Amino acid sequence: MHPMTARRRLLALAALALAPALGIAQGTATPGWPAKTVRIVVGFPPGSSPDLTARTFAEPLSQALGQPVIVENKVGAGGNIGADAVAKATDGHTIGLFINGNLTIAKLINPQVPYDPARDLAPLSLIGVSPLVLTAPVGQEGVPSTGDARAFLAAARAAGDRWSYGTPGVGTVGHLGTELLKARTGINPVHIPYPGYPQVATAMGGGQLQMALLPPALALSQERAGKIRRIGVTSAGRSTLAPEVPSLAEAGVRDFQLEIWNAFAAPAGMPAPVRERLSALLADIARSPDVRAKLFAQGWQAVGSSAEGLANRMQADTAAMGRVIREQKITAQ
Repeated sequence: MHPMTARRRLLALAALALAPALGIAQGTATPGWPAKTVRIVVGFPPGSSPDLTARTFAEPLSQALGQPVIVENKVGAGGNIGADAVAKATDGHTIGLFINGNLTIAKLINPQVPYDPARDLAPLSLIGVSPLVLTAPVGQEGVPSTGDARAFLAAARAAGDRWSYGTPGVGTVGHLGTELLKARTGINPVHIPYPGYPQVATAMGGGQLQMALLPPALALSQERAGKIRRIGVTSAGRSTLAPEVPSLAEAGVRDFQLEIWNAFAAPAGMPAPVRERLSALLADIARSPDVRAKLFAQGWQAVGSSAEGLANRMQADTAAMGRVIREQKITAQ
């Protein structure tokens, strides 16, 4: 027997033995699949939040499938280069780990994006959700020194366009969410895009920004370093990811709820039985105690939805963010 064939058989046997212990279902029978290495494409660099999530799933997915699973980073255009690579993949063994924007408003914000999330990508599972945290720099003149959201928003209204806010780029949830916050509160800071959230936090700590919506884990680490102050979370109520931080709703901000999320999707052309099996496996992995704990440490509340659940979330968020894009006249330029 060829060494590679023997190795694959051993992997398959190991998967059958390990899957029950991990609480992972085997899913719909898909004879002959997978026949080779499965790729998880990520549109962001190694060490980024989507990359960490994808690598968290690679090993248990490999165990369940009996084939190697590798993470491949295709970086650029806010994750859309990687998303396009998944949409155009025809090998039957490629899936992607995406953030909100890639699966919802990518085409709305920029008609030149070469793929259509609704047409070219098939939902597999919503993996994790998280609010963002409104943050402010410490020790910057004109910015309130307390974490009181009402005082902060009052100062922001008084400052008008003399304040600036940072995001990981045009069309990201941080950008659209802050524009929605502007509409709900009457503040008017100027948008400054950066390559990613870490650069936003650095700029705010360096005095270039007066506010930003940051992921909870990053916001907490920057607060512990004495560089920023957490003002409020964007969820409807307090979040288990930052239970000590009040929601902006508690400060009187109405009709404002915002979450970032990540999810797996496949090329629309992948056979339905394969997609169904992957959807079941990925959802079970997300809900397993070990992976749930790892996701929480990365700043995510684990979900592990069905494909239909993810499809519904995509449709709802596309509609909601589409309204913000139209009302605020946001374009990719």
